[in-house]
Amino acid sequence: MELRGAPVAVTGATGFLGRYIVDVLLARGARVIGVVRNPDRVPDLVRRGVELRRADLADRERLAAGFAGARALVSNAALLSLGNRSWDEHERTNVQGTRNVFEAAAEAGVERVVHVSSVAVYHGHRSPRVAEDHPQYTPDSRPTITNAYARSKALSEQLAWRLAQEHGLELTTVRPCAIYGAFDDNFTAIFKWLARWPVTVMPAFSRLAVVYAGDVAEAIALALEKPVAIGRAYNVTGDDVTVWAFARAWREAGGRLTPLTLPLVVPFTRWFDHERATRELGWRNRPLVDGLRDTFAREALDGGAA
Repeated sequence: MELRGAPVAVTGATGFLGRYIVDVLLARGARVIGVVRNPDRVPDLVRRGVELRRADLADRERLAAGFAGARALVSNAALLSLGNRSWDEHERTNVQGTRNVFEAAAEAGVERVVHVSSVAVYHGHRSPRVAEDHPQYTPDSRPTITNAYARSKALSEQLAWRLAQEHGLELTTVRPCAIYGAFDDNFTAIFKWLARWPVTVMPAFSRLAVVYAGDVAEAIALALEKPVAIGRAYNVTGDDVTVWAFARAWREAGGRLTPLTLPLVVPFTRWFDHERATRELGWRNRPLVDGLRDTFAREALDGGAA
């Protein structure tokens, strides 16, 4: 679809990834409608021409009113908890919230949806290479104290596909890995906390995929623009790098880092194959140093510190 002039609703537009999604859509000339719990959270969005409408994931009627007039929707709002949040909280926000979003989108006449999922949906990583057809958590997967978020994201994506088929919505799902960037309270914030100690320990021989929030937002816009993306799921993930390589890029980009870093041997590798997004969408990752420089520049403008 042509984004210039198109009305596109974004849930979670005032959040971490949501602000990057708004940036990319505005740059393409879209008319962005932010459907959020607290429209006063980021006043700058209104100054930049974003229309903010108040709605909660639990309120289907308010969501439908929020989506009114939108041709496309980015379903981005979700509960991401690295702490001890219960399954009931994850199920209520991520699964039931997805049901409300898709029912409301259908009621409002939305045609096109991009649902932000996660590589956390994948279950049973027997291979370091994980592509989009890898098995996912199911309703029968055994709950543990650590997999509430992963199970909720898997079930919410599976529900999204069923509801899209039921209501005739043109759906794409994107599955990011750990996301870094400005305004992030999770991965980036944890790394900053570790980097401020005089001495810290970081895993050696551990490899992980991290992706810049701006690149995830770019993949979402490409998915909206390209018809080939309809009915497809995409890993939107960074390249396979070591934790130490991320730390080196952090320092090179101008971020503060502890003077003494000790290695903790943790031989762990998990690589998510993003070849489909590269081939079908023309999507690319920017180098870590470039993404981190942009992160620190955005934080400096916002009054933060790297």
